[in-house]
Amino acid sequence: MSSVRGFFHPKSASGASSLIPSPPWRYSGDLLTVEYRTDPARVRELLPEPLELADDDPGAVALIWADWQSCSAAGEELLDPVRSQYKEAFAVVRCRYQGRTYSRCVYIWVDKDFAIARGLHQGYPKKLGSIHQTRPHPYGPAPRIEAGARFGATLAAADRRLAQAVVTLREPSDTNGFVNGHPMAHHRWLPSIERGKGLALDELIESGADSFEGGQPWVGEAELELFEAPTEELARLEVREPIAAYYRQVGVVWDGGRLLESGMSEACSFRAPGESPAPRPNRSPSHD
Repeated sequence: MSSVRGFFHPKSASGASSLIPSPPWRYSGDLLTVEYRTDPARVRELLPEPLELADDDPGAVALIWADWQSCSAAGEELLDPVRSQYKEAFAVVRCRYQGRTYSRCVYIWVDKDFAIARGLHQGYPKKLGSIHQTRPHPYGPAPRIEAGARFGATLAAADRRLAQAVVTLREPSDTNGFVNGHPMAHHRWLPSIERGKGLALDELIESGADSFEGGQPWVGEAELELFEAPTEELARLEVREPIAAYYRQVGVVWDGGRLLESGMSEACSFRAPGESPAPRPNRSPSHD
């Protein structure tokens, strides 16, 4: 009797075709973070129940560019760089759940299929995009990590530019910002294969780094522009007040999350236009 293996599709007899390996997943990356304030109502509209606005600075947003090398526990992908290297840009806000403050990624674009698959598992709303950022280097014309160094970053999707930034470093910092500094509160959603039956997977989960290490953060200023696009809504998080910009090199290990609640979403929110609502599933908080 045959069986198929693999952590994710496509599964095969050996499991070698799986788009992503099983966790833990290890990351090394360069992060450019631009923090600013927007209208808190624009953040609130992106928070499904039971999430609420953060009590402190509810309109704070972090737009982050990341240039990653990632791998499974054995690290073999690092010697086959097409399987390890990718870039992403993502917007993070803060929210509150049962009195605790969380970070939440509300939009994210990546340039590799395996990164999208990991996002499906982790609850990140990943889409394909084109992401670029200036890389530091100790020789030649590239910027060094020092006062006055300037870094550019761009994001595009479906042939439209969505964001661009120029970050100028000023001095070493004690932090890499505050918006993306909490555990993540994400939803894992999958519509039922039966029309009108709501969600087959409906979970609110908590996740974060299993371990973290990082270099010296630097703080500075950013010139940030957001652009309208027909199938993207990042520009609704308009820049009302700059906060700061940061550069940091980091190493992260991710090895799973924790279920907070299941079955809490309104089924009508996920039906097609004109489709009748399905009964709301029973709400089941997790028990630790």
